[in-house]
Amino acid sequence: MSLPPETTPPGGDRVVLTLSCPDQRGIVHRVTGILASLDCNITESQQFGDRYTKRFFMRVAAVSEGRADVLDLLREAVADLAIELGGEWEVHDPDVRERVLVLVSKEGHCLNDLLYRWRSGLLPIDLVGVASNHPDLRELSEANGVPFHHFPVTPTTRADQEARILDVVRRERVELVVLARYMQILSNDLCVALDGRAINIHHSFLPSFKGARPYHQAHERGVKLIGATAHFVTADLDEGPIIEQEVSRVDHTDGPEQLVAIGRDLEERALARAVQWHSEHRILRNGDRTVVFS
Repeated sequence: MSLPPETTPPGGDRVVLTLSCPDQRGIVHRVTGILASLDCNITESQQFGDRYTKRFFMRVAAVSEGRADVLDLLREAVADLAIELGGEWEVHDPDVRERVLVLVSKEGHCLNDLLYRWRSGLLPIDLVGVASNHPDLRELSEANGVPFHHFPVTPTTRADQEARILDVVRRERVELVVLARYMQILSNDLCVALDGRAINIHHSFLPSFKGARPYHQAHERGVKLIGATAHFVTADLDEGPIIEQEVSRVDHTDGPEQLVAIGRDLEERALARAVQWHSEHRILRNGDRTVVFS
């Protein structure tokens, strides 16, 4: 069940509340009652009850009627409710943009797309830096006014290199790390440190076409459908909870170069949506899956 987004009335403080808990009666009534008691007008409401995991998920956007302390009061009230329900919750100010660090290697198509969307005001984020194990994309990053960090890595320096990445994350108060075709496997320790706040993008041939030149492998097998997957990063390589996927039909007339071009476009679109939904607090974890209130 959902109510369509509405235009935000002027003069109010906006809030976004997310909640997940074991499914039970009265959750919506209690949440909306809290918002009403704080003079909040609901502008968007989405709920989902998963009959397989027996969990309930909710995202509510609202506008306060002139209460300057609404965020603190709402957090206090929802924290008490979540304890009763045995759930997890977050309360956000949507006018505070999420701080994002992008990790890249040599391929720049996803970074270029994110930079364009950010500069155009299409992505509600603060892009605070780009970090890479290669220097190739420095010019692209700095031309868009984004600091570039070159952190070379070898098998013997991986721990130090990842420590430098985490230093940027902490120093810049990064809330989301985006692996925009970052061709390095993150250590278990880094995956744990970034749990729930790192998104990766890759082609959707896995596990069929692993390794180098996957689109050439796909062409040799005569695939008819290609795609891209955006997912949370976990210690299980490329197997984190899926956020978004894009697909396109292809045929025998498409050579490997055409498949690569189509695949890059799919990667850009899937990753951009995942970043936007995360920045708007629309993604809730549901075990090894996600609930996305898009």
